[in-house]
Amino acid sequence: MQLDELTNRPGTYFNPTTEIVLVVDDSPHLDTEILAKDSYEADDWIVISDEVPLDEHARDELLERFQIRHEAGAEEEDEDENEVLEPDPEPDE
Repeated sequence: MQLDELTNRPGTYFNPTTEIVLVVDDSPHLDTEILAKDSYEADDWIVISDEVPLDEHARDELLERFQIRHEAGAEEEDEDENEVLEPDPEPDE
């Protein structure tokens, strides 16, 4: 997924290149009147806090479950790739 796509869809995302986990949560509501006093561009971001409001244990469990699912899917693909296909028998004429 591209960054602009995932920022509009709640979920937990991981970038394997940068090793950054991004959590998109659309449930909290911030009163926009507070921010209306200043002018911001559409692509501006505001730092609310440097604290991470995510339970590290829960995050680690999510990453482990993904890894298990991903490894299981890779094993299934390997089995399919290693499967030797036999030609169909010739019909008796």
